[in-house]
Amino acid sequence: METYGLEKLGIINPTAVYRNLTPAQLTEAALRRGEGKLSNKGALVVKTGKYTGRSANDKFIVDSEGVHDEIAWGKVNKPITQEKFDALYNKVIAYLQNREIFIFDGFAGADPKYTESFRIVNELASQNMFIHQLLRRPTAEQLADFKENYTIIAAPGFKCIPERDGTNSEAAIIIDYEKHIVLICGTQYAGEIKKSVFSVMNYILPKKGVFPMHCSANIGKDGDSAVFFGLSGTGKTTLSADPNRLLIGDDEHGWADDSVFNFEGGCYAKCINLSPEGEPDIYNAIKFGALVENVVMDDETREFDFDDASLAENSRVGYPVEYIPNAELSGKSTSVPKTVIFLTADAYGVLPPISKLDKNQAMYYFVSGFTSKLAGTEIGVTEPVPTFSTCFGEPFLPLDPSVYAAMLADKVEKSGASVYLVNTGWNGTGKRMKLSYTRAMVTAALTGDILKSDFVKDPYFGVDVPTKIEGVPDDLLIVEKTWEDKAAYEAKAKELAASFVKNFKKYTHMSDEVVAAGPKAE
Repeated sequence: METYGLEKLGIINPTAVYRNLTPAQLTEAALRRGEGKLSNKGALVVKTGKYTGRSANDKFIVDSEGVHDEIAWGKVNKPITQEKFDALYNKVIAYLQNREIFIFDGFAGADPKYTESFRIVNELASQNMFIHQLLRRPTAEQLADFKENYTIIAAPGFKCIPERDGTNSEAAIIIDYEKHIVLICGTQYAGEIKKSVFSVMNYILPKKGVFPMHCSANIGKDGDSAVFFGLSGTGKTTLSADPNRLLIGDDEHGWADDSVFNFEGGCYAKCINLSPEGEPDIYNAIKFGALVENVVMDDETREFDFDDASLAENSRVGYPVEYIPNAELSGKSTSVPKTVIFLTADAYGVLPPISKLDKNQAMYYFVSGFTSKLAGTEIGVTEPVPTFSTCFGEPFLPLDPSVYAAMLADKVEKSGASVYLVNTGWNGTGKRMKLSYTRAMVTAALTGDILKSDFVKDPYFGVDVPTKIEGVPDDLLIVEKTWEDKAAYEAKAKELAASFVKNFKKYTHMSDEVVAAGPKAE
């Protein structure tokens, strides 16, 4: 039996080893093993059990001598000793003996100058199909000469014992940057594999002068590219899916000196409240070759109920990017971004709907990564709560935020890109900004028409706000004009500004100029 070098990892005596099976073969294997069911459109449907999302508290980095001084240790990047990791690794490897093993050998990074090769070793056929569709798939020629740079081992059936293994629960996601190994156990949520690749790329690429980004990206008819940063619920996927532009990717990209490129070959979209009217591309991508997680499905008709969140609020589907009709299948643009957009959903209604940022402001708002948690999104949240995710991707950044902020500033300066902060949230009317208005503002930013407007300075956040954009009522552009109660507006603006200032104090490596570019607490 061909083992494809598994013995180098310590995995011996597997009952069978399958390498780079097709989606059809992996679907057959998953059904044979009882991992899931087929939907009426042929998608493979699974339930991930206890873990239906990323488990941030269970993520660790091995505190080895070679990386100790590089990692930004803290609440996000929690250390685990080399001894604890090695002991747990050996237990997982022992667990995998006498089991079927599924291997996917593939790539992250569509620009061949910066491509990294990954070997994914799976206990489950369904997870192997997911990562087959999410990463960049090799040609037969590439597969024949394949040599992995990093190995990810995913064994959801292995449950950690915290007091023995040094973990926080039965699940663990551990990266050993020095040994080039990622260990995932105790959780079947497939997003942990995808985001582990992202965490590795966020460590590797800055050393090569490439700025790694948690963003979507698209390209216009004239070859002009744009990137969209934003946390969940801000419109990142929706606004980058533009009928007049090609989608490069929806989540993870690198900005090199001569390109912007997708890390992935697929998409991982939320399914809750999905409809053919609201998100037709995603809806139509749920077909054979897609992996659906935690969506309620009728056992007889095999039809989905996307509005039913009883299995998970965070229901998901993974599918290859070619399932999207308006996709740039090369995964890259040979032009660097000319427009950078930070998306936020301000529930306080005091951030301008669109504003232009200078270099220091761009670094400030990028590092802040602001949006609002809304009432009902989490237990105990009854009022809008400002939330900040460093660089719009805090859980996946092993290095200090100042490293990524400096790379943003450098790339923007070299490319001459314009940077905008877009609030897709609320204003003084108490209503959320209409999507048609936000699209008009984003289009004006992409085409450069926004620069024809006069600009005024926002009194609390210091950003430059346009006074006129075609297709948007003038009074909506100046957020103060949407408030009838001016005192209430001032109080809310000061409250949010103070939240920014308080949050930014934890960034101890940022320059005085960047700190001064933020809002004022008073």
